[in-house]
Amino acid sequence: MQKLPTLRDYLNEELKDKEFKKFYEEEGRKLEIGYKIAQLRQKLGLTQKQLAEKVRTSQTVISRLESGDYWQCSLRTLEKIALATGTQLDISFRK
Repeated sequence: MQKLPTLRDYLNEELKDKEFKKFYEEEGRKLEIGYKIAQLRQKLGLTQKQLAEKVRTSQTVISRLESGDYWQCSLRTLEKIALATGTQLDISFRK
């Protein structure tokens, strides 16, 4: 009987394609930022609506940010989140 490939096997094969790898890494960065926002919000015991009120935006915007969908998100919005949560926004470039 032939062993079925795992998701990791499939992903490793797909990552050999440079275009797929670039897209995959970009999506990973988006999800990482969204995850960090959600983690911070939950640590502070805030709902999405409560954070949105502190940032002076809508709950929908916070939801989109947390899901990694921030195509139109501005740096200013991220700065407002940092200010509202008493944290510091840190942006870096790595190679």
